[in-house]
Amino acid sequence: MRTFKSVLFGSVASVALFCACNSAQESVLLKSGLNPAHFDTCIAVAYDYDSKTFVSDTKNAKSVKLYTLTNSNGMEVSITNFGGRIVSIMVPNKTGEFVDIACGFDKIENYFPWNYETDFGCSVGRYANRINNGEFIIPETTDTIRLDKNNNGYHSLHGGYTGWQYKVYDVVESTPNTLIIKAVSEDGDNKFPGKVEATVKFELTDDNAIAISYDATTDKPTIINMTNHTYFNLSGDFNNTIEESILQVNADFYTPADSTYMPTGEVRAVEGTVFDFRTPKAIGTDFVKGDAEIIAAGGGYDHNWCLNTKGNQEEIRKRMAELNERRRDKQPLNYPSAGSTFKRPEGYFAGKLIMDAGLRGYQVGGARVSDKHCGFVVNVDNATATDVHNLMEDVIKKVQEEFQVTLEPEVIRLGEF
Repeated sequence: MRTFKSVLFGSVASVALFCACNSAQESVLLKSGLNPAHFDTCIAVAYDYDSKTFVSDTKNAKSVKLYTLTNSNGMEVSITNFGGRIVSIMVPNKTGEFVDIACGFDKIENYFPWNYETDFGCSVGRYANRINNGEFIIPETTDTIRLDKNNNGYHSLHGGYTGWQYKVYDVVESTPNTLIIKAVSEDGDNKFPGKVEATVKFELTDDNAIAISYDATTDKPTIINMTNHTYFNLSGDFNNTIEESILQVNADFYTPADSTYMPTGEVRAVEGTVFDFRTPKAIGTDFVKGDAEIIAAGGGYDHNWCLNTKGNQEEIRKRMAELNERRRDKQPLNYPSAGSTFKRPEGYFAGKLIMDAGLRGYQVGGARVSDKHCGFVVNVDNATATDVHNLMEDVIKKVQEEFQVTLEPEVIRLGEF
């Protein structure tokens, strides 16, 4: 059955969301226990700057549904076009039991920001992660773009108040193993320059990989940085934390962050620090060491690693095979293993690990969830400080020269079950 019990925080005003296009009847439950009818509605999200609250934009409401991908191994991945979110990933563990390893809700209204502001599973855009002080400069001009500081008043985060996690994507193609969705972001959307048309392709392969490809075009110089924001708990039981999950990050360097989680601009060696995951180890190994950077991040990780490889699938397969051997010998739980790679055309890229899915107080299968560390997300995207290796300028120049960015593929590979 589905992991998360439904929780609805909204006021009576949320009733207006269910517009005329919501006509679905109760349908057959999926392997995850999800009912597709509970995701069938119309919605558009806006931000009211006067009241500083999210509101329903019924005039521009669009249809939302749940789409499910399957493969020959019985794996099932459910995605909603509201925010391009992965809602559920059902995989078999070593005993053959199917478990859900993705943080998600069983009703669409729990994803609405007036109920719960969450990035669970979403396709982030225009710009994933933080932009320092909400500002950047278009190269070879004096134009400073000033964005909303929606990250606690310090920085721009994930594309602004109404970033693409709250946008209804149009469905371009839906087949049993593929979903292609498209978002159109007009010039000035969340104060970003240029009209952007972006597509996200989800493909579930028969070797149990979720390949996510991104493509975006723009009509003027701007910045694009898309990624997926699925939180995982590989145990399939959200009463367990992810502290015992084994992690390896092929990175010799990371970017220290300040008190606002913004990289300082320094690129520091991981050797001798709690950020050294070059050799596989449990995620929570160093939580008890009292490291100042872990404490500042709320007792976990919210940092960028500078990856040594870009999209090396063969290396990921090799490392996952090694981890499976370790799991057989040392790890008592029937966790599946997972690897993630991301290949981009050029540039300096980072992988970001975030702890704590923010599920305090939720009910999971009748039991309380852990207050912390019940999920982890690995975002593979551009580093976030505008002064790290002149990254921001490089990204803008690429978009300015080509007016198109193709980012493919991010692969979440779920190994031996």
